[in-house]
Amino acid sequence: MRLFLGMVATSLLSLSSVGNVARAETKVEIKGVHLCCAACEKGVVTALKGLDGVTQVSDRKNKTVTLTASNDEAAQTAIDALAAAGYHGSIASGTLSIKQETNVPAGKVKSLSLTNLHNCCGACGKAIKAAVKTVNGVSGDTVKAKEADFEVTGDFDAAEVVKALNDAGFHVQIKP
Repeated sequence: MRLFLGMVATSLLSLSSVGNVARAETKVEIKGVHLCCAACEKGVVTALKGLDGVTQVSDRKNKTVTLTASNDEAAQTAIDALAAAGYHGSIASGTLSIKQETNVPAGKVKSLSLTNLHNCCGACGKAIKAAVKTVNGVSGDTVKAKEADFEVTGDFDAAEVVKALNDAGFHVQIKP
C-alpha cells in the first residue's frame, strides 16, 4: 500500500509541474531612441498601450527602450508600434528589426516632405533640426515643436536625411 501511495504522490507531483513549464520570453533592447523628456517616455507607453504580452522600461539617460514580450511576434508588433509612433533605434537581433522607410526618393532632391516623427516638445524640435542640418546640401526646414510633419529644402540626398533622423532616434515616413 505504501508503495502504491508513493507512486500516486510522485505521479501527482509530475502532473502538477507540467503546467509550470517556463515559457520563453523575448527581451529586446532598442538603443539610441530619442527620449529627451517625460513626455517622450509617455509617448512610448502610449504607443505600446493595449498590446498583449508586452511590457517596457524606458531609460531616458541611456536612450534605451527595453521590451519584454511573450514571444518574438509580440516583440516585433511592439517594435512596429514604436516606429509608427515616430521612435527609432538600433536592435542587436537576427530576427527582430525596426523596419526602414521604403519610399525614399533615390538621389538628390530639392524638397522632401516628412511625417510621423515623434516631436512632443521644443527639445525634440531642436534635435530634429540638428539632425537635418548634418546633411550636406540642406538649406532649410519647416520643423516646429509639437508638429509631426515638416519639409526639408535644398539640394540633398533624401536617404541621408532619413538616416540622420533615424540615427538621432526618430522614425520618419516620407509624405506621399
